[in-house]
Amino acid sequence: MQMTLETLGQLERRLHVAVPVEQIEGEVQKRLARLAKTVKIAGFRPGKVPLKMVTQQYGPQVRSDVISDTVQSSLNDAIRAQNLRVAGYPRIEPKQPAAEDQFEFSAVFEVYPEITLGDLSGVKIMRPVADVTPVDVEHTLDVLRKQNVRYELVARSAQNEDRVMVDFSGRIDGVEFPGGQAKDFAITLGEGRMLPEFDTALTGMSAGETKTFKLVFPPGYHGREVAGRTAEFSLTVRSVARPILPEIDAEFARKFGIASGSVDELRSEVAANLKLELKRKIEAALKQQVIQALRSTSQLVVPKSLVELEAENLLRRTSEEMKQRGARESNLPTTADIFRPQAEERVAFGLILNEIVRVNQLQPKPEQVRALVAEAAQTYEQPDAVIRWHYEKPERLNDFETAAVEHNVVEWALGRARVEDQPTTFSELMEPAPASAGANEVTQMTHDKAES
Repeated sequence: MQMTLETLGQLERRLHVAVPVEQIEGEVQKRLARLAKTVKIAGFRPGKVPLKMVTQQYGPQVRSDVISDTVQSSLNDAIRAQNLRVAGYPRIEPKQPAAEDQFEFSAVFEVYPEITLGDLSGVKIMRPVADVTPVDVEHTLDVLRKQNVRYELVARSAQNEDRVMVDFSGRIDGVEFPGGQAKDFAITLGEGRMLPEFDTALTGMSAGETKTFKLVFPPGYHGREVAGRTAEFSLTVRSVARPILPEIDAEFARKFGIASGSVDELRSEVAANLKLELKRKIEAALKQQVIQALRSTSQLVVPKSLVELEAENLLRRTSEEMKQRGARESNLPTTADIFRPQAEERVAFGLILNEIVRVNQLQPKPEQVRALVAEAAQTYEQPDAVIRWHYEKPERLNDFETAAVEHNVVEWALGRARVEDQPTTFSELMEPAPASAGANEVTQMTHDKAES
């Protein structure tokens, strides 16, 4: 086998490989001879089929398989011989016209970049410091009460937090549009799942009343066919029901797994879960700052092939998640282009992280992984069974191993940066990020339910 390596760019390479044709022909004949011993052809006993007939019937497929295997094996041998670290998948280019005595092809690919890790000594990282207070526990109990709310029909007009059953029909320029009609549709006032004009129109209405109102769909509305347009909706209220929240008592406690029915034990359980959530939130805030610091101080060229693969992966995952939330096919992202900036950052951090782990021997220890599994298992009724389940198959530990690696890298970075404590509160840390694509997906779910 002959090979030559050509540099096309910072990371792009072309590897020329030539394999003697006689080597390929020899392998073809070997496989056909083996096949002749087992192949079944009408009129012949097994092992008695003439080689010429086997060659006529199976020769093209066998030759194709041999060439494919030869390309793969010779390319792997050439990559090892040249000590290359290939990023992504090589693009194979057969040589045209083909030589008589040599099978030649080229493989074009990128290699992994050299990474220069930056100096973190001048980087300031703010570490959130907060505690779980009794107020936080009571707030969480209120949330749990609202999640277990029941509704009671009332004869009065609708007000905030009431559940209103409505029929509605929307028109644009006098014509109904997809997703703009629904019957017996439940809207909880103040919940924010519908456009705010619906809450405004329904507030003060009683069962049996009808109203017409106009709204302008936001320019960035998920339903592209109506975004930025004015619609007129007709509403008919079927019923109004007020919320009845459960009392925090023994029955309520048992509903959340407290067998004794002790409310104090429930509060302790809630506090423990909030502390775990707080710990994870602080770790996430530190991790995000470390990612930004490592990215801004390190130098590397990001392989385009890996960015493309990650962008396609993000497109696929996002589409699947949106489908699970009820998004219509027409509103799913159709191109990976919108994910490329995010993909580039993810690939860059992954390469930097791997380099830090390699240089500083930060691979996860078994006890680290087990501690993370045990921590996650505590949120289940049978934590020991959950732990056993994760250890039944190695692949079930992948996420925990990744989390352990990231934890090690974050701790490594914090030991080199300037870390300052930043006092805050549990509620401030738990505040959701500004509305983005995620908010649209929630609205999309309601929109699609109305359409159905």
